[in-house]
Amino acid sequence: QVQLAESGGGLVQAGGSLRLSCAASGRTFYTYNRGWFRQAPGKEREFVAAISRSGGSTYYSDSAKGRFTISRDNANNTVYLQMKSLKPEDTAVYYCAADSRYDDVVRARAAYWGQGTQVTVSS
Repeated sequence: QVQLAESGGGLVQAGGSLRLSCAASGRTFYTYNRGWFRQAPGKEREFVAAISRSGGSTYYSDSAKGRFTISRDNANNTVYLQMKSLKPEDTAVYYCAADSRYDDVVRARAAYWGQGTQVTVSS
């Protein structure tokens, strides 16, 4: 089992930046593919970004491309989401995910999920 804990959310003005972190604990001797998702009120959870085990491959949603950067520190079992030029429409609860299969992370079929961290962008 793997436990994921997100942090770093908060309130920020439009145009600002935030960095989210997701720390893994438990079965961390195995390096998982990781991803970030978000869910706004009244909307379905949507994919934001994913990163492969080594960090050599990343993938972004169209809304995240060019503004968000996913990265990881395998020594500390932590994945990050650096968000810049934030917009009010980025307001959501952000979740991290982990799975042994990269495709399952991208397709929101990951085996492990965190509890989420709230990001609110004011206009």
